[in-house]
Amino acid sequence: MAKTVERKDYSIAMRLPAADVAMIDRAARLRGRSRADFVRDAAVRAAEEVVMEQRLVRMSPEGFADFMEVLSRPAVPVHEIVELAKRPAPWEPCYKPKR
Repeated sequence: MAKTVERKDYSIAMRLPAADVAMIDRAARLRGRSRADFVRDAAVRAAEEVVMEQRLVRMSPEGFADFMEVLSRPAVPVHEIVELAKRPAPWEPCYKPKR
């Protein structure tokens, strides 16, 4: 007697305007991916973002008080980040024009 195998993959079909398909195909080619792989990865990534935005963080009253105390402390500058912020951006000239 043949065994029934549980299906692990599901098909999702949708209709898209030609311009959308062209954009997806172009992006997929730039990534070296197939259209299906590109769309699947983009959809899963978008779904994960939505789920993470809705995630509820639970903590005890004591934990919340500790959390609020840490947030209430004065900011402490991080030397490396301050120095990084002072550097010119890669698209800016590395020199300062004389006035």
